[in-house]
Parts: sequence; C-alpha cells; structure tokens
Amino acid sequence: MAEGGKRQRRAFIGSFTAAGGPGIVTAAVAADSGALTVLSTVDGVPDPSYLALAPGGDTLYAVSETSEGAVAAYRVTGDRPEPAGPAVAVDGDGPTHLSLFAGHVLTANYGSGSVTAVPVRSDGTLAPAASGVLRHTGSGPHTLRQQAPHAHQVQPDPSGRWAVSVDLGTDSVRVCTLTDGAPAVHREIALRPGSGPRHLAFHPDGARAYVVNELAPTVTVCRWDAASGLLTPLTETPVLPGTPAGDAYPSGIVVSPDGRFVWTATRGEDILSVFAVEPDGLRPVGTVPCGGHWPRAIAESHGHLYVANERSGDVTWFTVDPRTGLPHRTGSLAVPAASCVIFG
Repeated sequence: MAEGGKRQRRAFIGSFTAAGGPGIVTAAVAADSGALTVLSTVDGVPDPSYLALAPGGDTLYAVSETSEGAVAAYRVTGDRPEPAGPAVAVDGDGPTHLSLFAGHVLTANYGSGSVTAVPVRSDGTLAPAASGVLRHTGSGPHTLRQQAPHAHQVQPDPSGRWAVSVDLGTDSVRVCTLTDGAPAVHREIALRPGSGPRHLAFHPDGARAYVVNELAPTVTVCRWDAASGLLTPLTETPVLPGTPAGDAYPSGIVVSPDGRFVWTATRGEDILSVFAVEPDGLRPVGTVPCGGHWPRAIAESHGHLYVANERSGDVTWFTVDPRTGLPHRTGSLAVPAASCVIFG
C-alpha cells in the first residue's frame, strides 16, 4: 500500500508456462521511472498468455491458451492474485485474447476461430459459458496461416455498444453484439486479402481505429462509426522502413492516450515503430530496438511504453519523448516467456 492509503500502481504480466514462464506475475510500478519490481507470481492455470482487469480493478481475468481453452478469475485486492472460483472452459481452442463486454468475458479463440462469451456473476466470478460461442467461417490466400478462421483479438469499442473481433485467418473484422448471451455478427468488414489482421486499437476520439496486420506487415487505418457499427478501411501503411531482412511479424499496437502517436511491435525484426497520427492517416516517425527478442505485446502507462519480449524472457520499459513519440529504453525485468502486460 502506498503512502496516504492509496494503492500502489501495479502491472500484471502473463506468460507461457509451457515454455518456462512463471504464470501470472504481479509487479509494483515506480511512480517516477515506471520501473517494475516483482511482488508475486501465481501459476494457477497453464499458459495465462493474456490478461484483463475488471473496471473496478479488483478482479483479474486470464485466458489459458491451451487446446482445451479456458478462462480464470482472480481477486487482486492484495499483492498476490487469489483464485476466484474454478477456471471455466470456453469451448474453443487456444484463446489468445480476452476482454469484458456487457456483463461477460469475451475470449478470442485462435485455434478454433471462434469467440466465446462467459457470463460474469455480480461478485466477479465466472459462470459456465453454456452456448455463448460464435464460430467464424472463411479463409484467406496464405496457404499456411489462413486455411481456416483464427480469431486473434476481441474487445469492446469506445462506446461500449459493440464488440469487435479481429480474425487473422479470414482477413476480416467482425462487429458483434450479444444476443441471449451469445456473440452475434452485426457486420463483417473485409480487409486486404493476405494481410492477416491481428490486433485493433481505437483512437481516443472514438472515430478512428488502427489494425496491425501480422502477415503484411502493415497497419490499416480505418474510420469507425459507433452509431452504425461500421468500420471503413481507408489506407494501409508499412510498419517497416524497408523490405524485411528476414521474419517480420507485427504483434501489438497501441495508440497514445493523447491520440498523437501510434506504436507497433514487430517480431523477428524485433523493433518498435512510431507513427504520428494525421487527419488522413499515419506518418512514420522512426523505429527503435524493442529491447529483447520476439516482442509479443506492448502497452502504454503514464508516459512509458512496455514490451513483453517472449523469447528473450523479459518486460522492457521505455520513456516516451512527448514531442516525437520516440521511446527510449530505461529498464527491464526478467520474465521467462512473457506474453502480455497490463496495468491497474
């Protein structure tokens, strides 16, 4: 507990236990430098690769990215998350992402190409998922990666009216509602064939969105109309300044809280790309090394950028230049098989 009774800011880090990760790491966040210090680790479920906090900040949810597929809830009133009931099966293979929407935890199940809605009880615990599963259909031109749907992310839009699902296998984004506790497609928006969309980030103005494409590698700039639930692709911008020397697979994308910058991470090239937001698209500003190997996810918090470097096993943090948006490396925390970092 911080001075004055205010709880110290904390980070929650997911990892792949099958690759030697510790499970869920809770870390204290220094108010000035943004530095992370480990408070506890919990290995309650296998491969808790992605995490999400309830709006009140007292309940943490984690996927179990396994072929069986599950989601678990934890109380986080102290420095060590405590299980809040048993893990719940999601009736999907390999959930890679989750979020809270309309009284449910939604999971994007990569292996089965589906989205599951798990009801959340009033106390934050999870009820059985029952029949709340939306199974995507379709494929793409990439013969190895797009033979079937691969839902990679699902999240609410800024208005809270819609849930948006990004599918790498079908080159599309689905705008959904919940009908009788199950996700239902309102409309499906096609992106460029073979682009392999992975994650989407909304602009703070609620009228723009940016989709990072894993197979391209590019960012698709879109207009977002919350009134009608319509995403309109406008332009596509490369995340790299030239032709990749080898593997280049973009992973995470973040928009700065003031809406002036967009950051992406690219695995293989192991770089962070910085873009200035302009009315008609994105302007490349520069790139910097990600501080490790295979940056799976990035997050922003209080003027710092954090990168979960999966294969080098660390979370590296950067201080962001408020004028240029360029990040400058300031520290690192060892976390084997790190997969995501969130803040609460």
